[in-house]
Amino acid sequence: MRRRMARAAAGGHADFLVRRAAEDLDERLGVVKRDFALALDLGTPGPAAARVMTASGKAAEVVRLSSLAGSDVVGDEEALPFRDGAFDLVVSLLALQAVNDLPGVLVQARRALRPDGLFVACLMGGDSLAELRTSFAEAESEIEGGVSPRVAPFAEVRALGGLLQRAGFALPVADVEPVTVRYASPFGLFADLRAMGLTNVLVDRRRTPLRRATLLRMAEIYTRRFADPDGRVRATFDLVWLSGWTPHESQQKPLKPGSATTRLADALGVPPH
Repeated sequence: MRRRMARAAAGGHADFLVRRAAEDLDERLGVVKRDFALALDLGTPGPAAARVMTASGKAAEVVRLSSLAGSDVVGDEEALPFRDGAFDLVVSLLALQAVNDLPGVLVQARRALRPDGLFVACLMGGDSLAELRTSFAEAESEIEGGVSPRVAPFAEVRALGGLLQRAGFALPVADVEPVTVRYASPFGLFADLRAMGLTNVLVDRRRTPLRRATLLRMAEIYTRRFADPDGRVRATFDLVWLSGWTPHESQQKPLKPGSATTRLADALGVPPH
């Protein structure tokens, strides 16, 4: 994955999804009534996230960690080289869907934050590239008599929300924003995936070259099933947003069960039976 990301960066990275996520980040941080002294940009391809944090004034200083040259710290998202409680804010855009141990990364991110620090991440999940996955599976079944993993599995939003709680974040929130990108043909999608460094790196993928007949049949199926009336085909990217705070005594806490002093029926104005 690192080699392919480096190749994509050298050849002109297709960053339209990262830029879209950065715009959304600007809006999401805008509703947080707080500024942060020191922020960590965890693995975001390119400087878009760091620019948003500094331009908005939400972060006085940003440290960028990435496996690519040009970052402040060239390192591994799964082995953070920072002391506990080093940052007030940790942000990651479209990087964490590719890590091997996402629960472990979330735990490290929580440890890297000071008490009452904020974690915000956007990663591909849900039904991302469902059209491509479906078309490849059908074509390979027809032409080659079996299916090879072509698209990495993506976590569901509910599961990702559970991972935030498991990592020890307070007030966890997970939501999904589907983004539809349209192309003249499926081969335009292939070009963008290569330019994003997102081609197939699954260990269990078929090692023989992709057959031309399979590729052409996949394109036929994709166009037949997922084209709009104008002939352009759709590709879905589900951008899953995660946020959580490191625990602090000042944060709101749920009341203990049975501690209510008012009946719900009374609050809703329901007449007694």
